[in-house]
Amino acid sequence: MRKQVTEFKRTFNTGENFYSQHLLGARPSKNDEIEGYTFRVWAPHAQQVWLAGDFNNWDKSLPLTFDSNSGIWEIFTDIPHEEQLYKYVIQRADGSEVFKFDPYAIQFEERPGNAAVLHTIPEKKWQDGLWLGRRKRSNHFKRPLNIYEVHASSWRRHPDGRLFTFSDLTNELIPYVKEMGFTHIEFMPLMEHPLGASWGYQLTGYFALSSYYGTPEEFQTFVETCHINNIGVFVDWVPGHFSRNDDALAYYDGTPQFEYSDIDRAENRGWGSLNFDLGKPEVQSFLISNILYWIEMFHIDGIRVDAVSNMIYRDYDMGPWSPNHEGGNRNFEGFYFLQKLNSVVKLAHPDVIMVAEESSSDTKITGMVESGSLGFDYKWNLGWMNDVLKFFEMDPIYRKDNLNLLTFSFMYMMDENFILPFSHDEVVHGKKSLMHKMWGDRYRQFAQLRTMFTYWATHPGKQLLFMGSEWGQFLEWKYDESLEWVDLKDDLNKKMQNFTQHLNRMYSEEKSLWIHDDSWETIEIIDANNTSETVLSFMRKGKTKSDFLIIVMNLTPVERQDFHIGVPYPGVYQEVFNTEMVQWGGTWTAHNTDKKSQDLQFNQLPHLIQTTVPALGTLIIKPKSVNVRSKK
Repeated sequence: MRKQVTEFKRTFNTGENFYSQHLLGARPSKNDEIEGYTFRVWAPHAQQVWLAGDFNNWDKSLPLTFDSNSGIWEIFTDIPHEEQLYKYVIQRADGSEVFKFDPYAIQFEERPGNAAVLHTIPEKKWQDGLWLGRRKRSNHFKRPLNIYEVHASSWRRHPDGRLFTFSDLTNELIPYVKEMGFTHIEFMPLMEHPLGASWGYQLTGYFALSSYYGTPEEFQTFVETCHINNIGVFVDWVPGHFSRNDDALAYYDGTPQFEYSDIDRAENRGWGSLNFDLGKPEVQSFLISNILYWIEMFHIDGIRVDAVSNMIYRDYDMGPWSPNHEGGNRNFEGFYFLQKLNSVVKLAHPDVIMVAEESSSDTKITGMVESGSLGFDYKWNLGWMNDVLKFFEMDPIYRKDNLNLLTFSFMYMMDENFILPFSHDEVVHGKKSLMHKMWGDRYRQFAQLRTMFTYWATHPGKQLLFMGSEWGQFLEWKYDESLEWVDLKDDLNKKMQNFTQHLNRMYSEEKSLWIHDDSWETIEIIDANNTSETVLSFMRKGKTKSDFLIIVMNLTPVERQDFHIGVPYPGVYQEVFNTEMVQWGGTWTAHNTDKKSQDLQFNQLPHLIQTTVPALGTLIIKPKSVNVRSKK
């Protein structure tokens, strides 16, 4: 056992211990048949460390001993008991003393308290084997991926204002997501954080489910129930920066320990936090252990890594910065850490999806590490999102001159594996909700929201939508209040919710919308240059010649009658989706009739059909009876 601990310490110090929670933190153990706990904490420059808690009146009666080879302090004691509170008293390098929590604690007391809880998660007999088996056998690049982004404490609350725990979310969120037809739920960070206003992005307890949301066991049950209902679970994770609270990781032993020693690199001025020193081996062991802990302890299907640009560019933040040894702005420590992170995760769990929230185009984000990329599976396409929202906020009179905002993405859509996000960042801080961004009166706003969502669902790439947007909530998201569920008493909001549900189900059922998402084969542009009428049309293609959809978007409030649309084969074509149907909040009571093709050239296509395209509406057309063997 002693040799094993020595090896664990060695690999922790070299950045190769990816299960360091088995070494550090508080662990039940025995010493000469006496049952108790072993506490270990890394604090290499502390002068002394004491264990304090409920069990010793928070005094300094339990000093830890120091291993100078590893920088780790430790103690075995049989005094504490399960569910009691504890912290460490750290005598820092300058002699000052401060209470610090355990970086490896797996549970904390409820706010405003911030002590760690001695808690052991019992071994769980998981019931999601069928889901995990399918996950291993499937290729997520060739499967539908339609993510519902959730902030766990504001999706819904009890009538008296109490937060939903994961027991509540199991009962209410899972049936809702299943009914709405989303394939995955993505949670904004669930780890312990001291301030709700940070939305969970300034973490303190990386190994602990926030006390806001109940117990770790409740979250395990939530994920298991999601999997039984064929819903995947993603979690946001923040390995780039952390809360600067003095009782947390910040200057833990009185020196730059988790953060860079260079103050300009340590300070994250834009977010008021501290940046991890991603080149330090012990920090690598801490963070990689943490991501594997969440994946394995909770059977998480995917991790979205937040703020990747902040980790790979030295000049991403405001304020002074120094170039690297080559004279550039590359943060080599962050770049190589992310490659190492993805390599380790993929070696252990090749079927877990890794997603980067990254805003530049200077670094290859997705693909194999061996090819020079960071090794992620997907990257958020923030450029696409910004262009699309800018276009739909625009008065239609100007859209003919700005159609490139919608078509530019066709030039680079295969440069990375993209997720198309309409995320929480776009519906807060005065940016207005998605529905409120749309041009025009309320009726036209809903019409354009339906068209924008249809473009999002039919554009190559996977999808993410923030909660409340599915019914067109008018008010901005508030992190400390429930969504405006009262909106659904309004007819237009309810019809918008029904529309999103129908669109989600169509997306999942139509293979042409995802089977070739990572290949240019997936799309053929019919007409991206119709600026005079401002109508965009393109095809999405499946595996067979007859499996394709035609998407026609009218981006002005003028109905286009007898409109020409190029088609690849002679035959009959059927309208299967019309965003202006009355059931969705539009005015159309019936679909366009089936259309027989004409042998007239349209751009590169040998045939065309004529139909009516509704004002500010989108049509989806399928081949009903066509001759795919025709040479013309």
